Amino acid sequence: MYRDVIEVTMVEVFRLRLRFEDGAEGEVDCADLLSFKGVFAPLKDPKEFAKVSVNSELGTICWPNGADLCPDVLYSRVTGAPLPGHH
Repeated sequence: MYRDVIEVTMVEVFRLRLRFEDGAEGEVDCADLLSFKGVFAPLKDPKEFAKVSVNSELGTICWPNGADLCPDVLYSRVTGAPLPGHH
């Protein structure tokens, strides 16, 4: 499947617009996805959150501190498609 994230744009604090390899695109509210604990704790700071980028090796979004999100979860949130193995 082509669920790799190929582009990310910050729309507003904690809200990202994503484009996937298969052409799907849409917005995801990361405040709903992140607990902001552990490796995600620094992302509570909007300036740190804004450092999001695409890691083409992983096919997903990540931050300089090593935090990343599963591309399947992001794809599901954007498109409404079920997660692999969850029909």
